[in-house]
Amino acid sequence: MAADDGDVKLSTLGSGEERGGDGSPGGAGATAARSSWVAALLATGGEMLLNVALVALVLLGAYRLWVRWGRRGLCSGPGAGEESPAATLPRMKKRDFSLEQLRQYDGARTPRILLAVNGKVFDVTKGSKFYGPAGPYGIFAGRDASRGLATFCLDKDALRDEYDDLSDLNAVQMESVREWEMQFKEKYDYVGRLLKPGEEPSEYTDEEDTKDHSKQD
Repeated sequence: MAADDGDVKLSTLGSGEERGGDGSPGGAGATAARSSWVAALLATGGEMLLNVALVALVLLGAYRLWVRWGRRGLCSGPGAGEESPAATLPRMKKRDFSLEQLRQYDGARTPRILLAVNGKVFDVTKGSKFYGPAGPYGIFAGRDASRGLATFCLDKDALRDEYDDLSDLNAVQMESVREWEMQFKEKYDYVGRLLKPGEEPSEYTDEEDTKDHSKQD
């Protein structure tokens, strides 16, 4: 009986292997199992790739929204119906500023707030809730904001006590500075140039001053 049992077992295994090899039902089952395993593996890999792609799209969308709305916030004025110090101040006559003169207009020593971008000085007093002493971007008040805007830095490291020629910025950062300059020019009054060391201020006539302001209205 033991021998017979052993022969049955060996015979069964042998016949199973033969059926698997010549395409009988046993071989078809193994093939189907392998196919199912491969299909499951491909489905899992495809799902992972899809998830990675979706995460990448969400991050890209978030970054674009941050850049878009962050810039709008920087260049926004007070909301409708809010009283601004600019409403009680006359328009500033066009003139040029040294760094020392610019620092006087930080919203703390005087109600008027000025800042410079790419060598241009803008009156941002009507955006005092952003650029005033308690505002989120108050660090730029009375200063040259070019480097901070180009590098998206709101720390004191982005400010220079001496004239900053921005010569160490790369092409992308310089392009960002020019874009900021255009946005401030559209939103705020341009009041003059930021002078380089030793540079003499220009003398502006009343006609030039009036013409410049009329372009911005």
